[in-house]
Amino acid sequence: MDIRLGNGFDVHRFVPGDHVTLCGVDVPHDQRLDGHSDADVAMHAVTDAIYGALAEGDIGRHFPPSDPQWKGAASDIFLRHAVELAKSRGFSISNVDVTIICEKPKITPQSSNMVTNMAQIMGLEPGRISVKATTSERLGFTGREEGIAAIATAALVAR
Repeated sequence: MDIRLGNGFDVHRFVPGDHVTLCGVDVPHDQRLDGHSDADVAMHAVTDAIYGALAEGDIGRHFPPSDPQWKGAASDIFLRHAVELAKSRGFSISNVDVTIICEKPKITPQSSNMVTNMAQIMGLEPGRISVKATTSERLGFTGREEGIAAIATAALVAR
């Protein structure tokens, strides 16, 4: 049996705004995340976890930030690409687990919407996707509310 695990990690800083996008869901907040694309730190971590399981590098390898066509792009484009690449290589995504690290905004009220959205994008049952959050106990850049980090794991199984 060919089982592959991949990890992904991403960080984006806050800038003035009115919401953050996490797992494709707009969460009201008094700031937004800064990035070349829509800065969806959670979706980026999941995408990188899939690429990692495939030994395919990271988002930047497939969608270089130096390429202006990706400026402001919705991150589901990147995730859909990673999912399709896995399928084309003969893998099914067994499950994904993403942890969002921030003091604010509160993630739990939106986590079920995030799971539903990720399941739709990835073509998976919602029970195969975990979205959870933690704080960093007010330590580091996330603790100082300067940005958000996310870490993700993806398990792929050869079909």
